Amino acid sequence: MNRAITFVCLSFFLCACSSHNAATQAEGPKLNADEANLPVAKDPPITANTRYAAGQLAESQGNADAAIHQYNKALDIDPKHLPSLYRLGVIAAEQKKYDASIVIWKQYIVLSNDAPEGYGNLGYCYELATKPNLAEETYKKGIEKDPKNAYCRTNYGLMLARKHKIQEAVLMWNPVLTDAEIHYDLAGVYSQDGRKQEAKAEYQRALACDPTLIDAKARLSELQLGN
Repeated sequence: MNRAITFVCLSFFLCACSSHNAATQAEGPKLNADEANLPVAKDPPITANTRYAAGQLAESQGNADAAIHQYNKALDIDPKHLPSLYRLGVIAAEQKKYDASIVIWKQYIVLSNDAPEGYGNLGYCYELATKPNLAEETYKKGIEKDPKNAYCRTNYGLMLARKHKIQEAVLMWNPVLTDAEIHYDLAGVYSQDGRKQEAKAEYQRALACDPTLIDAKARLSELQLGN
């Protein structure tokens, strides 16, 4: 996003009057003391939040490179600007630059004083980088620091479910998810695993618990249409 530049123009309207004498007309217009001392308007300083907003706009337009540039500029202004660091971690993971993303999430955890989402996202990046042991250690560490760490419990539960450890996954989710959310997440795991019947059953259970769960309705319809 280009910085907005404000131009302040002072317009002086000169009226020629027949009563003016020749000397006055020859001198031309003069600024009075107040006008001469008017301050010159300056552009507002660019802040980290301004750069972050520009990065968000670039992301919404599908321009990841421009977004990365803006987020890095935000961090140049404020090295502890967590929203920009967060988005850099997400983009790196989306681009499958897992090692880079892991470094960012480690930095995020330090700067955020152990924010729960930092551990949850770091653990997930370890999973994506096919480092399940480190992923599990990270999730457990996040949960140890905060037993109700929804980020870690949700991601760790999904990891367990993908390993077919369903009971352990449900126990992991119970403190932070509703019954409807648990059934929904199980359905997603089953669907990814190609187990369509089990997925349908779990989506139906999710809707029985919460009929307003729109995503469950949509995904169930997709599965039913696929038959």
